[in-house]
Amino acid sequence: VHPDLDYVVVTGRPGDGDRPADPDRSLIAEARLGHYARELGEDAADRVVARVRGSELVGTTYTPPFPFFTGRENAHQILAADYVTTEDGTGIVHIAPAFGEEDKVVTDAAGITPVIPVDVQGRFTAEVPPYAGMQVFDANKPIVADLKASGVLFRQETYDHPYPHCWRCDSPLIYKAVSSWFVEVTRFRDRMVELNDEITWVPEHIKDGSFGKWLENARDWSISRNRYWGSPIPVWKSDDPAHPRTDVYGSLDEIERDFGVRPTDLHRPHIDELTRPNPDDPTGKSTMRRVPEVLDCWFESGSMPFAQVHYPFENRDWFEHHYPGDFIVEYIGQTRGWFYTMHVLATALFDRPAFSACVSHGILLGDDGRKMSKSLRNYPDVTEVFDRDGADAMRWFLMSSPVLRGGNLVVTEQGIRDGVRQVLLPLWNVWYFFSLYANALGSNGYQAGWSTASPDVLDRYVLAKVHDLVVEVTGQFDRHDIAGAAGSVRDFLEILTNWYVRRSRERFWDTGPGTGDSGTGADAADATAGAQQAFDTLYTVLDVLARVAAPLLPLLTEEIWRGLTGGRSVHLTDWPDPAELPADDGLVAAMDRAREIASGALSLRKVRGVRTRQPLPELTVVTGNGTALDPFLGVVADEVNVKAVRLVDPEDAQAERLGVSRRLVVNARAAGPRLGRTVQDVIRAAKSGQWQTDPDGSVSCAGVTLVDGEYTIETVVDDAESTHLAVGALPGGGFVVLDTTVTAELAQEGLATDLIRAVQQARREAGLAVGDRIRLTVRASGAEPVAAVQAYAEAIRAETLAVDLTVVEAGPGEGGGVSVGDGATVWIGVEPA
Repeated sequence: VHPDLDYVVVTGRPGDGDRPADPDRSLIAEARLGHYARELGEDAADRVVARVRGSELVGTTYTPPFPFFTGRENAHQILAADYVTTEDGTGIVHIAPAFGEEDKVVTDAAGITPVIPVDVQGRFTAEVPPYAGMQVFDANKPIVADLKASGVLFRQETYDHPYPHCWRCDSPLIYKAVSSWFVEVTRFRDRMVELNDEITWVPEHIKDGSFGKWLENARDWSISRNRYWGSPIPVWKSDDPAHPRTDVYGSLDEIERDFGVRPTDLHRPHIDELTRPNPDDPTGKSTMRRVPEVLDCWFESGSMPFAQVHYPFENRDWFEHHYPGDFIVEYIGQTRGWFYTMHVLATALFDRPAFSACVSHGILLGDDGRKMSKSLRNYPDVTEVFDRDGADAMRWFLMSSPVLRGGNLVVTEQGIRDGVRQVLLPLWNVWYFFSLYANALGSNGYQAGWSTASPDVLDRYVLAKVHDLVVEVTGQFDRHDIAGAAGSVRDFLEILTNWYVRRSRERFWDTGPGTGDSGTGADAADATAGAQQAFDTLYTVLDVLARVAAPLLPLLTEEIWRGLTGGRSVHLTDWPDPAELPADDGLVAAMDRAREIASGALSLRKVRGVRTRQPLPELTVVTGNGTALDPFLGVVADEVNVKAVRLVDPEDAQAERLGVSRRLVVNARAAGPRLGRTVQDVIRAAKSGQWQTDPDGSVSCAGVTLVDGEYTIETVVDDAESTHLAVGALPGGGFVVLDTTVTAELAQEGLATDLIRAVQQARREAGLAVGDRIRLTVRASGAEPVAAVQAYAEAIRAETLAVDLTVVEAGPGEGGGVSVGDGATVWIGVEPA
């Protein structure tokens, strides 16, 4: 009963014409009277003869419904338990301590010894004769029938509730007490908590979270199982309690010493055949027999570090110099499994952790959100993924995901393909580009090699970035941040493909005699030298990148690195040393800022609907400390396709005419304690623009000088914006202002740029090699497109490797063609020269 509930005694119902009187009395929780009106009668409340608190009932004995175990010490008395409720039932709960953990806690406190009349096959034993040999689930109906026949059945009801089932065969399980062997973890629990501080956990919160809390509340560990197979518990006990003796064996040598034989098979039933007379029995009648239990497999898994090398019988020196392990990885559930069992045994046996670092990953979920399962088949077919996307695609998907930071991951085909699109294809395309253009350089191609000597700013930048990549990824791997390392590689690939290679594409062309170009002299030599520097730089970057990414993309990097270097294997070469690469923090910061500016300007083009190949007059960059950007203005101009890039300091008055201004924002929470009521005057003055930056760099407002933390200065875009100026904010502060005016001359140039791209596409469709010369014919729809092509004929020929160019106006009504410029159409003819 619950000690704080009210219980009532209800007398039996009086008889009537159809039913005899019921002399029995019923004890029930008062709150449940109404639920049992059918059994107790509608007038049950009027027949209450006693009220009593649950605590007053404790210790009262009762006659059990079955007599099988009457007379047991302390049994068949009313006990108190807080888990009893009045939500259902009678408010009185029958407890069976051998078949419920909460029940056993209550009876243990009362000194009641449990009885277990159920065998290992789930059948009742001879202790309950009417049901002996009957499976417990099958016995439900006859038990109910017998209770009803004896007149003690109050009501028969069915309750639906979750029930444990075998996770392999889905059979219902019986929860019953068994005699067990324990490791007394509570004796050294505090030491386990202390040693946990020496372990590096990824993610870090597991140390003091799920694992740390589990250690703090660790209970003694049951290490025995009642199975017919497994590693035997090496304990032999006397079969006669009158002559008790227990022998624990620690080696085969000890067993051979006592039993005279050396076992060749330690498993049941063979090991159980080893018996010997009890040395402590002078009658010689009792026998030493092995206890029937086997070791829990988790005990064996926890023994792995030393058991794998047969320590302490062999490899003692090796083990003592290789323990604890440097690294271990498993899913987060092993904080209560493998990680825990190893930690228990390491603490008990060696007083040290079993591992120095642990990566505890999350759970892989199927596309239905449930845990991935072979039986459910709720995940992409692995063979299909390997055949279509490659094993590296699956590996990258897992390594780059939140699952390696303890989060869960839904495995989908789209997620795997995203990695192919974002990482695998870009990396392969850079390698393909390198091999294609290097072979096209000069008459016999160019044998690029390792070099960090190029003076070109883009080469210096990408070399400095790959230096930073090596430093960053090395640190991430050292910290077991695998997903972070994958993110760094992905970010670098974005820079390599969409900035360095694209911005350097023209430099990879050789304009020397070997490609058929008529250029000679210093210009041709300089162009060839520039191309060689670009190839050497890209060779160096690909070599380093392949080695850095090898743990993440082992197959793809192997193919690239061997093709690049001719070496045996990327996995057998050295990890890159950042000292071999140039570091240049200033250059990297400035170029990264230039990339942000270009990205912001290109976004403005997209918003205004101006295609990238259409030149525009000017880009204005409003930013502080713009002098560091001076060397890169040409790169930005080329990337954004503008004729000029102008830097403007936010303080400059010109910024006001560009729709950009500065605003002071006062942090009232930070400034209020110092300024008191004055802070409201300062806030009002700041909003009205009555503030200034003093010569010493401090900011004053409403006659008050503000200190760091009490304010921020924001650069903002005014609402009034002219129709031809597009303004966008930059990350980290500042703005870009793009002039979107398109003059007639710029429109002609844009059309020519579109035409060059269309011709390059026609070259590819015609199956021409990169260095092949062509004869180009262009028919254009109207006089204006013809004039545009003629005006930029020299640039078109140079870009498309055309030895001659013929342009004519097309006849009216011709179909097909390619759209160029703003509405013009051209028809392109390409022939090998």
